[in-house]
Amino acid sequence: MRSRTPLALLGAALLVLVGPPLLTPGSGADTGTRIPGLRFMVPNSPGGGYDITARTAAKNAEEADLTHDIEVFNLPGAGGTVGLTRLVGEHGNGRLAMSMGLGVVGAVHTNKSPRTLADTTPIARLTEEQDIVVVSKDSPYKTIQQLVAAWKKDPAEVPVGGGSSPGGPDHLAPMLMARAAGIAPRSVNYVPFDGGGELLASILGNKIAFGVSGVGEYLDQIRSGELRLLAVTGPERVPGLDAPTLRESGLATDFTNWRGIVAPPGLSDAERDKLIGLVTELHGSKQWQESMRRNGWDDAFLPGEEFGDFLRAQDRRVDSVLKELGL
Repeated sequence: MRSRTPLALLGAALLVLVGPPLLTPGSGADTGTRIPGLRFMVPNSPGGGYDITARTAAKNAEEADLTHDIEVFNLPGAGGTVGLTRLVGEHGNGRLAMSMGLGVVGAVHTNKSPRTLADTTPIARLTEEQDIVVVSKDSPYKTIQQLVAAWKKDPAEVPVGGGSSPGGPDHLAPMLMARAAGIAPRSVNYVPFDGGGELLASILGNKIAFGVSGVGEYLDQIRSGELRLLAVTGPERVPGLDAPTLRESGLATDFTNWRGIVAPPGLSDAERDKLIGLVTELHGSKQWQESMRRNGWDDAFLPGEEFGDFLRAQDRRVDSVLKELGL
């Protein structure tokens, strides 16, 4: 065997010195957040709230060097329960997660889905946001009061569209509005769309009288003047938007939506903790904080089992509201 020369020994020493900095402090490799081959499922069409949330989260995680090459794909259908069924079927797959929210909770009830969120692994609740009431720029309705007056006169002739199936947030919000206005929820002509992208085309084409969707989905169209914003559904006005709350407009109700991430059942503790760790690091990143501000999302971070407790409470609440509204 040839003996190693001083030059060779020096080279080996340099490799030792050069190697460690490749794993820089705070990098995904150092914090254990890298998940090679990670995929985010979106259980509705492109352009909706789940889609925007998933793609923003994936982009921000890569920008923050937490993990790389996240694939985001859409699997729409039945208000998110098609995607939910697929997720539950991926038992033990620690490289798959699903963007979801209140809409999936409602769809499980209205579609009588055999798979529920109790079958999933809760990762984290991320955001909360208000819904908005919008019409096209050509709509005859200039104010929420004008819209409600026409709606009360003949509910069937004033169709409302939402980017979720019955039981979802864009359905529950106008039903609560109707009840506050003295309109029987059962008489409301609700037209469901599979996500905000499909809904937008019908609003702009005046195929429905008004639409209800998440505030972050149509900011560009509101600011460009394509959509007219009549009201926001939360308890307070949204900074930067010139629109009253429902309560300010004489409707004694308010409503907010939320979004989060769940994973398949059957994960090991290590797989679950790694996904929770990734999302926790994402939540603390400057990239995600800026995205929340830009999209009008409120921070509602709730990780792991705390999110699981929240999901169980939301399931009971949605069941109660649907029964109360006679839906």
